[in-house]
Amino acid sequence: MASAELRDELNCSICLSLYTDPVSLRCGHNFCRSCIVSVLDAQEAAGGYSCPDCRAEYPERPALEKNRKLRSIVERFSSTQSGMEETRIFCTYCTKSPVPAVKSCLQCETSLCDDHLTAHNKTMDHILIDPTRSFFNKKCSHHKKILEYYCSQDAACLCVSCCLIGEHRGHQVELLDEASEKKKKKLRKYLDELNPQKAELQTRAQNLQDRKRKIQEKASDKRKNISKIFMDIKKQVEMAEKKALSEVSRQEEKIVSQISDLIKKLEIQEDELSRKMRHVEEMCRVTDPIRLLQESDITVCSHGGDEDTGGDGGEVSSEEDLDEVLISLTLHRSMRDIVTNVTSELGFHVPDILLDVDTAHRRVKISEDLKTATSSEEKQMRPESPGRFVNYSQVLSRCGLSSGRHYWEVEWNQIGVCELGMSYPNIEREEESAIGSNDKSWCLGMYNGGYKVWHNFNALTLSVKQTCPTLGVFLDYEAGLLSFYELCDPIRHLHTFTASFTEPLHVVFYVNDGASVTIRS
Repeated sequence: MASAELRDELNCSICLSLYTDPVSLRCGHNFCRSCIVSVLDAQEAAGGYSCPDCRAEYPERPALEKNRKLRSIVERFSSTQSGMEETRIFCTYCTKSPVPAVKSCLQCETSLCDDHLTAHNKTMDHILIDPTRSFFNKKCSHHKKILEYYCSQDAACLCVSCCLIGEHRGHQVELLDEASEKKKKKLRKYLDELNPQKAELQTRAQNLQDRKRKIQEKASDKRKNISKIFMDIKKQVEMAEKKALSEVSRQEEKIVSQISDLIKKLEIQEDELSRKMRHVEEMCRVTDPIRLLQESDITVCSHGGDEDTGGDGGEVSSEEDLDEVLISLTLHRSMRDIVTNVTSELGFHVPDILLDVDTAHRRVKISEDLKTATSSEEKQMRPESPGRFVNYSQVLSRCGLSSGRHYWEVEWNQIGVCELGMSYPNIEREEESAIGSNDKSWCLGMYNGGYKVWHNFNALTLSVKQTCPTLGVFLDYEAGLLSFYELCDPIRHLHTFTASFTEPLHVVFYVNDGASVTIRS
């Protein structure tokens, strides 16, 4: 009964058989790997995932954790069951009521219970073994005699006839039990050799599981952090929208108020003019000359000077309009603050990198904003400088970075040969001054549609092809990391140098054959 109950516990709820390569879901339920994979594949087509037992739902396809302990339990149970089934052999002579056999006779090829075994031993001196149904593999297939010897030369089990008159005559043979013990000894020795290997594999597997768990935890934390950043961005964008709309409303209210005041003044002037016009029309209809001439002179105010019009003739100044520049500046400043906050949240700084003309080779043209280096066939007229590169068309940045985490972007015109990287300020200016050809610089080069990285004469060709001309560079000075990224969609990591930086690092460019590279603001 206990065995049956245990078997029920070790059955997969999908195939209703003993677990095969058992795996677990996060909810704790176990399944055969092939069974749950088939279920998840079917659920994927339906657009959702859930546990077949508890119906726990998963937003993404759940990871399958190998359950080694359960697999070990199933294997032990299976071996025990197979052993039990092997021993469930009944006495050949107890036909009315089956009685479990305690021994089997190789000569008679029968199985015997205790009672029949006693009777059998009184009449015969045969070889008895543990109960079995397989007699054919205990006897020689040629001579039909019991196998008693082992020939190590041919690795075969023999009967006495095989040794005396068969093809194994004259071979070195030994008793089966002795040969069996020798083989067990070798197997134990081999097992002793395998155990450390298994332990090492288990340790490595456990280390990978730990690493996997840490990566998943880190990814979960990063997702939460990104969600928080975007929530903050949404709030800041809403505030920026309110500021910009508020500025538009403020200007609208101010100008509309001024226009409304002018409209009121014009309406008053219009009423006054209408009154005067009615009076003049009335006087024009007067027939009595004495009355007409005795009326006060109404033409004195008829020209409507500044006193009537308020000095501006009722016109709105052309300057009284929406200040679109102010509105744009308000919006731009808000958006700039958002970008600044995001980069601060991400924990790195975007430096303002300017190229140092005094270090530029004479065949390198530097733009006026000091952001672009271009290969030039004509030598640039520049004064002598001890910091100028002589042998290679290179240029350094003005300022170095000696701490913190920094990120910037560069764009290559995809012409000629371009290299970019970081260098200590004391890099050679003549011999061994090429980027990467010394222990003072780290280089990423673009050649023939591919990438190559260099440091201290060691070169590595990357197994990726160029897909876009824009690159991102990340420097974590304290951690000793210098990483390059291709800013395609999605962004692709190219290479990371690791080092212990000891001096300030300057941006360095190499351009040749018409190449041009620009630091993007």
